[in-house]
Amino acid sequence: IDPSAQVDPGATIGPFVEIGPRSRIGAGCHIGAGSVIGPDCELGEGCRLVARVTLVKRVRMGRRVLLHPGVVIGADGFGLVPEAGRWRKVPQLGGVRIGDDCEIGANTCIDRGALGDTVLEEDVRLDNQIQVGHNVHIGAHTAMAGCSAVAGSARIGRHCLIGGGAGVLGHLEVCDRVTITAMSLVTHSIREPGEYSSGVPLMENRQW
Repeated sequence: IDPSAQVDPGATIGPFVEIGPRSRIGAGCHIGAGSVIGPDCELGEGCRLVARVTLVKRVRMGRRVLLHPGVVIGADGFGLVPEAGRWRKVPQLGGVRIGDDCEIGANTCIDRGALGDTVLEEDVRLDNQIQVGHNVHIGAHTAMAGCSAVAGSARIGRHCLIGGGAGVLGHLEVCDRVTITAMSLVTHSIREPGEYSSGVPLMENRQW
């Protein structure tokens, strides 16, 4: 634990945990075995990191956030620009903000913003193995099923449901109360509530 970190006496810290400079751990938090909390992170009261969770840097969480094993939050966003026939990495200077009562499933990754923050509002529920790109904004009470993904700078409204394996392309907007069924690909903004589908349904192989 870095000397500049602040850990509330009511927090419990498991074995082989690292807590970086200027990070703060609130009352009643549980930091499970093997977890790494990098610099400038903040955990509100009652957060639980089950085991081997990584908060890379500049991650601010509200109260009662639950992170399952293998979650990575605050890694570099996928920011690249072509230069002289090669890729040049764009520095990712933002952070991640996660609201109260969010739950994030095992091996899900949430990248930090390029300039501003990646944001999950309160009571967002993410299943296992989900990718959330840099500067994405997900509205309160939205749930996403496993292996879905949201590309950078997309905005998802409140009370949305995103099915397993679905994808949302970057810089698009999805309004409140939208359901996107499994394996669908959102290629344009959605401005009216409702249920949307584009996945390819299964059929007998020769017919396909």
